[in-house]
Amino acid sequence: MLGSIAEGRTAVSGFLAGEDCLATLAAMRALGVEIQQPKPTEMSIEGVGLHGLKAPSADLDLGNSGTAMRLMAGLLSGQTFDSVLTGDESLTGRPMSRIIKPLTAMGATINSVDGKPPLLIHGTDALRAIDYEMPVASAQVKSAVLLAGLYADGVTSVTEPAVTRDHTERMLGSMGVSVSAASGRISVAGGQPLRGCSVRVPADLSSAAFVMLAALLADNADIQITNVGVNPTRTGVIDILQGMGADITLDNPQLSGKEPVADIRVRSSRLRGGAVDPALVSLAIDEFPVLFVAAAAASGKTEFSGIGELRVKESDRIAAMSEGLRNLGIQVDESADGAVVHGGQFSGGTVQSHGDHRIAMSLALAGTVAGDEVRVEDVAAVDTSFPGFCDCMASIGANIRPISGS
Repeated sequence: MLGSIAEGRTAVSGFLAGEDCLATLAAMRALGVEIQQPKPTEMSIEGVGLHGLKAPSADLDLGNSGTAMRLMAGLLSGQTFDSVLTGDESLTGRPMSRIIKPLTAMGATINSVDGKPPLLIHGTDALRAIDYEMPVASAQVKSAVLLAGLYADGVTSVTEPAVTRDHTERMLGSMGVSVSAASGRISVAGGQPLRGCSVRVPADLSSAAFVMLAALLADNADIQITNVGVNPTRTGVIDILQGMGADITLDNPQLSGKEPVADIRVRSSRLRGGAVDPALVSLAIDEFPVLFVAAAAASGKTEFSGIGELRVKESDRIAAMSEGLRNLGIQVDESADGAVVHGGQFSGGTVQSHGDHRIAMSLALAGTVAGDEVRVEDVAAVDTSFPGFCDCMASIGANIRPISGS
């Protein structure tokens, strides 16, 4: 997205050809941006500048990507043409009022039914800056408002109630945009041009979390995952697992552009339960399905609180993980914004992913240490974020394989 509205060429290496990324790529092409892929993991984006996007000839289908939906709503609110954002059955059921409200306050006109996609965005060249206090910590909402702020008159500020991932701010800085951040308040002045640059995308910590847990639960495992993004707004999963007794170390720390990266070394560990600090929730929001499985494999009970945001992800992840673990013989006490997971022994059985990629992969990991075979249904969504998941797991010795029709 940022390369598309920059001036000049942006060269990307380390591109993940997952369905979410491919849907975003297709949407930017539909907006008139020339994007080449000389290799599956490389992109060359010919930026058209802040005001060079063109009206799409059809609705923009973002598949399963909530990130693309929310960020593009901010980006497209500042264009002079109308556009429609839609997606698959899961995405069209997810709440978008949290972005519609601040963008409307900036002067955007967005039509929806009950605050859910499709979103009809009426173009305007008269966005105004706002000072927005987010009621719920959300990097997607923050980023949507900041992107709209590039097209607004004045300085747009977002205050977040808890730290959220800051990839957008770092990337804007890499492209020459002045972004200020202090005491949880992030500000950007409208009208600043972006400059194309070279971007080397680190390995994704959310995907690495599955490899990490597989190693932690195995016997006598010792693995290293190289060049992983360890942005401090994302490392809550490492902090939580280390607090449970996980042997995880970060080696070879360095910067990739403005993003910190490191090699992650993981050794088999005996995990123990406990109360997870709610302050870490926003730093690990996408990894809680993995953490539910870690808690189920740990001794004692693990208490999660302040995780109500999980109920409005690709699925209700609290309910989906509670159901799946119970079907595998684990006791889970569920509450509105939390859960207590009682450590135990996984049994075999059939579990539902509810079409959620992270639920599917997390429950598959439970199967690697279960007393009998675990079958996970409806796993096609895994390709949205981790194509090649089964092959990756097999490469470190996990017996996870796809079954035709599942």
